[in-house]
Amino acid sequence: MEESSTETLDRIDVRILRALQAEGRLSNADLAARVNVSAATCHRRTQRLFEEGYITGVRAEIAPAAVGLGALVMVGVVLDRSTPESFAAFEEAVHKLKEVLDCNLVAGDFDYLLKIRVRDMADFNKLHGQKLIALPGVRQTRTFFVMKEVKENARLPF
Repeated sequence: MEESSTETLDRIDVRILRALQAEGRLSNADLAARVNVSAATCHRRTQRLFEEGYITGVRAEIAPAAVGLGALVMVGVVLDRSTPESFAAFEEAVHKLKEVLDCNLVAGDFDYLLKIRVRDMADFNKLHGQKLIALPGVRQTRTFFVMKEVKENARLPF
């Protein structure tokens, strides 16, 4: 999707997006009723929103602790070089780590900020010692164990 904005969406598209963001399991009929259009119109518009990249997927939100992944860890990563090649090598390797939920290139004290889910501190220690510090180009990491998740995966503010 290239430089999309709400300016290219009409009010019905925006209502569809807001409704699905709040409740992704709505049936097409229920969604159509909520946004006050016919089921056929709603289906056509929803398909277009997928095709144009406004909607990138639909998935269930799993309670991490319920599946044994109660520890949330943020890790700042500094690479030894700031070159396109070193960034590409790091990014390719980090994609292979299932424990890494998010990886963002950032400005500031770190090159990357990783969001990681593990069972506990011992599990993270193993991940850190065996995989994180072995990622291409890693010079330094700083680890932050999350004490309390105050706000997570909030809806987009549009």
